[in-house]
Order: sequence, then C-alpha cells, then structure tokens
Amino acid sequence: MFRKRFYYLIELQYLGFRYHGWQKQPTVNTLQRMVERTVAYVLEHKDFKVLASGRTDAKVSANQAYIELFVDHNPLDLEEFYPLFNQNLPQDIKSLRIEETDEHFNIIQSPKIKEYIYLFSFGEKFHPFSAPFMYNILEDLDIEIMQEATKLFEGKHNFRSYCHRPSAHTILEGEIVLCEITKNDVYTASFFPKESYLLRVKGEGFKRNQIRLMMGVLLDLGKGKVNLDFIKKTLNPEAEEIVLEHIVPGSGLILNTIEFI
Repeated sequence: MFRKRFYYLIELQYLGFRYHGWQKQPTVNTLQRMVERTVAYVLEHKDFKVLASGRTDAKVSANQAYIELFVDHNPLDLEEFYPLFNQNLPQDIKSLRIEETDEHFNIIQSPKIKEYIYLFSFGEKFHPFSAPFMYNILEDLDIEIMQEATKLFEGKHNFRSYCHRPSAHTILEGEIVLCEITKNDVYTASFFPKESYLLRVKGEGFKRNQIRLMMGVLLDLGKGKVNLDFIKKTLNPEAEEIVLEHIVPGSGLILNTIEFI
C-alpha cells in the first residue's frame, strides 16, 4: 500500500549543557530523544521520523540548528501543531520556525555553511554560572600568537590531526573559509568575565571533534607548549602523522549559524 509522506523543516535553538549530544542513545538523555518525545506527544502517534542537519556532541549548544520532520499519512495543520510543539519542548530547547518542504529537499546532503564559535576566558577563575557557555583557562595566554595561528587553518587542508579516531572511510580533506579569534561581543551575561574571547570557524563540514581539537592546539600555543611550526606540521599531509589529544570541553562550543547554499 502506498504511504503518503509529508516533509517539514524546523529551525531550533538549544542549550546543550544537560544533554549527551543530539543522537538518541538508550541510557542517557539526548536532544533527539526530547524532540521526538515532544513530536509524539503533540501528534499522539509515532508515524514520523526526525533527521538533523548535523549531530552535535555532548554539552554542545546551538543558536541555529535545523531538523527535518517526516510525517506519514496526513499533513500537519501548522497553525495547530507548531505552537503546541514549542510549548511542550523543554525550556532549554526552542523552535524558531517551521516550513513545509518536499521530497526533493535532503537536510543531510544539501550544501550548507556552518559557523561554530568557541567561547573561552583566561586568567582569573570565572563565575560558576558561566560554565555551561564557555571554557575557563587559569593560565595566561598569548592571544596575539593564537590569532596569527588561526589563519593557518583557512583554506583546503588534510585535517587528519583534527579528527578524533577517524575510520578507514573518513574523508580527511576539508576547507575552512574563515577562522579567527576575537573578543567576545556575541554572547554576554552579567556573570560572564569582564573580558572573554571566541574562536569563530566557518566551513561546509567538520570532522569529529575537529573544532575542539583546533581550540586545544591553539590554547597549547597560547601557553607556549607548542609553536607555529608545530601547527603547520599538523596541516601538512606529507609530514609525519601527529595525533592530537587535547580536546577541549564541549560546553564552550556553539553551532552559531547554518546557511543553506
């Protein structure tokens, strides 16, 4: 029997601090689990499927993320469904909009530019309320040399050193269109440190833990543990393979924007 399917694109925001990432897992709370529970509650059935534009790791937040909702049999009444969906989501997940699409749109394969930012501060220990949003380094950092190093990541590179435990099928080549460290004027709060910074990275796709590994090596550079030549070697496919181990916490990482192209 032919089954009619209807397609919807939903824009989300979420604070990832209490979740074990996007992907549903049997024993821990995840964003996918909460979104699917909410959809099932509102629809009062489970004849649907949810796909995300990308899977964020544990404690990673999103200012702009997208999911595609596939509903079987009957179309949604968006004026009825959407307010109930938003009202019943947990307080740390919010939907910004919904629109109907069709079978020609593929949220996984559609080209997109993602912008991630990683918030951090250094020196004095920050207020504990800042912990869900940024990473605090107690040592002093040489911000200027870190800013210089960010430009080494721009362009097309082999990112084998910046992919945690790649498989034999992992595509290690990629392109970063923008990489910079600036003072943080994007996210503010009364309990944030007087001065904080952000790493901003834009590209079409990223490897597992890539940005957290990039931030880790930049912090090692700022502390004087490595130099610029070391970072150049990590991006040189002809050099001896360098396995990086400094993966910074997920709680400082935010999927800031997604642009479909």
